[in-house]
Amino acid sequence: MAGWLGLRRIAAQGYWREGEARVVVEAWRRSGESPAAFARRHGIARRRLERWARRLGAADGRVRFHRVRLVERGVADAVPRGVASSIEIEWVPGRRVRVPAGFAADDLARVLEVLEAREGC
Repeated sequence: MAGWLGLRRIAAQGYWREGEARVVVEAWRRSGESPAAFARRHGIARRRLERWARRLGAADGRVRFHRVRLVERGVADAVPRGVASSIEIEWVPGRRVRVPAGFAADDLARVLEVLEAREGC
């Protein structure tokens, strides 16, 4: 368990690995404080704490759902049967990632982590 000084050290880092984030999130959950109060007390951005809590929540066995909107494609845009097509992800209006067929899931996860980190995490 990381003590108060351990949390300060982690909070001061520009990048958290999953293990470090897990220490902070577990300390917050044990504290009983609101995310804002805990973050203020430890010098952590509230959004960063909440984002890691959501991300690590999936590892706790909870199911996470994401909104998906299917877009009808015109006949000219149709992909022939048996031909792999790309996937387009829009997570914030105006922010899209187009994933080509055959793109590795692990690579996509790393790309999305970097993009999320740039949004203030």
